[in-house]
Amino acid sequence: MAAVEERVRQAVAARRAADPDPDDPYRGQYLSPAAVARLLDEPGGLGLPAHDAPHPPPGSVLGVLARRFGLAPLDLDLLLVALAPDLDARFERLYGYLHDDLTRRRPTTGLALELCGLSGVSPARFRLAPGSPLVAGGLLEVADPGLPPLSRVLRVPDRVTAHLLGDARPDARLAGVLADVPGDPTADPAAARRVADAAGAGAGLVRLRGLGGDAAGLAVAALRAAGPPPLVLDAAALSRRSADLPDLARVVALEARLTGAGVVLGPLEALPEPPAERARALGTLCAALRGRPLVVHGGDGWDPAWAADTPVVLSVPAPAPERQAERWRHALERAADGLAPGGAGEAAGDAGALARAVAAHRLDGGQVRRAADAAVRTAALAGRPVTPEDLRTAVRAQNGAGLDRLARRVEPGVGWDDLVLPPATHRRLRELALRARHRERVLGQWGMRPGGGRGRGVIALFAGGSGTGKTMSAEVVAADLGMDLYVVDLSTVVDKYVGETEKNLERIFTEASAVNAVLLFDEADAIFGKRAEVKDAHDRHANIESAYLLQRMESFDGIAVLTTNLRANLDEAFTRRLDVVADFPVPDPDQRRALWDRCLGDRLPRGGDLDLDFCATRFELAGGSIRACALTAAYLAAESGAPLTMRELMAAVAQEYRKLGRLVLETEFGPYLADATGA
Repeated sequence: MAAVEERVRQAVAARRAADPDPDDPYRGQYLSPAAVARLLDEPGGLGLPAHDAPHPPPGSVLGVLARRFGLAPLDLDLLLVALAPDLDARFERLYGYLHDDLTRRRPTTGLALELCGLSGVSPARFRLAPGSPLVAGGLLEVADPGLPPLSRVLRVPDRVTAHLLGDARPDARLAGVLADVPGDPTADPAAARRVADAAGAGAGLVRLRGLGGDAAGLAVAALRAAGPPPLVLDAAALSRRSADLPDLARVVALEARLTGAGVVLGPLEALPEPPAERARALGTLCAALRGRPLVVHGGDGWDPAWAADTPVVLSVPAPAPERQAERWRHALERAADGLAPGGAGEAAGDAGALARAVAAHRLDGGQVRRAADAAVRTAALAGRPVTPEDLRTAVRAQNGAGLDRLARRVEPGVGWDDLVLPPATHRRLRELALRARHRERVLGQWGMRPGGGRGRGVIALFAGGSGTGKTMSAEVVAADLGMDLYVVDLSTVVDKYVGETEKNLERIFTEASAVNAVLLFDEADAIFGKRAEVKDAHDRHANIESAYLLQRMESFDGIAVLTTNLRANLDEAFTRRLDVVADFPVPDPDQRRALWDRCLGDRLPRGGDLDLDFCATRFELAGGSIRACALTAAYLAAESGAPLTMRELMAAVAQEYRKLGRLVLETEFGPYLADATGA
């Protein structure tokens, strides 16, 4: 800056020498030459750092800036001339004097060229054109575009000034857009090295695909190992500020170039919808960040129109169970240290057991950290270590509310002991749970592909009559996995208008893919029915609808259970694609006896005449009907104020028979017929 000071001295001296009346007190709008001389001759000069070398040292702030932005020596001179008023207010008055207008306190293009020893007709003026490194890179702003080019004012953005003065805080305009994502300390070193090499090769564009763990954490760890901490963009926040995206993209690009950082963007599916808006957002960001390392993650695919460069695609497998346990251990210890320093060991406990409790969940790094924090705080309030149930509850809390608007959420309240089913059905349910729990290891770590373009989802069919326990079994599986159950209401899905049913289902599948839950399609044969011979336009549309549903279910990455009362009604092409098929037969007498005992519970007072063996032998009822009978009988017993007797129980069974359209016959009710008929 000493060179700028010297040039200002020379310019002031030249103006005074050329002035016919140098002692005119109105010169420069009330700034006299004597006052200018006092400004220049104050002790210590203008207090600006000296830098007399023709080129800044490579390791200096200016040297690094020149290298990152491709600046020539003249660019640095012009930048320093424009920067001077931001570093010392006296330059404002001096520039006003040289402009002969004290209201113009920043240099114009003409004055900057003059102070650099150039005239306005010099080709050097194009170093301040819109495509020049200074202006295109965001280091310099040329204001007042309506004025002649030489009269336009030069200004250095505040963030550039702060960076040159050693301030490392990001631009305030990025508040709410940048995410605070610590690097994943448990990231696979080989995977992190691949990401760093791909991003550093020509400052490239990298896309992470097929990652079952912490994509953002892996990218941050990789870029941090290769250089300064990266900038992590919150795609959801960018989506909310889509109108400001062009300006935000320029601010992000300037910040990345100033600090030498790479950029992490994702998940891509959180960017604005519809696809045309998402393409515009990605195109704007990729164009602004071209030349900087950019790592994107999430999304199902990449459109070549989004960027001028084709990304290097890296398929990163899901973390092994041991590494996943280490992720949870680190997150729990970090949360415990933040809550009460020194309590990390107790909070973490058996990280392996805690990780196994939520092994079926697919979580990114942010969800793991938030769930760990919630679990630690819950356990701390109870004064105990974190339990698997604490972690499961915290993980369920990470689910968004989008699916709640499309399906009915059921928080499981039953377990395996509540089921009364044949052994074969029990085995099928256990198989469904273990498939959901270990799919990342089998399909990801071991690379066992199902083929045919199928996703990593687990699809099961529960077939059986009404009330045989299909919905309850889905709830038990969800409870075993530590997930919520979402029951799809067909009335919100099926639409009489062509194409609307597919749109409704697509919304459900899209929301469900982002939620760790079990999705239940009750009475699925209403949607997934057999394709029929085409006789009219309705048949043709129905077949197209069924074909679409078959394809969409195959690509689904979540856990879905379909129930049907009539398995024969389902399309064979669909049943071949199922992972688990469980049949739910009508319970036999022994199972009905267990169901009666289970449904009545151990807190309802029972009379001495209660004969559950008689009920199990005589009445061929499914579990749902038995549960309804038990509930009705309990209400009758509560009204009588006495223990439950066979009178109330037979009245409840008779009521259920009438609901089912059955006759109340003496061959079934025997000696209790009078109680059943109220005679």
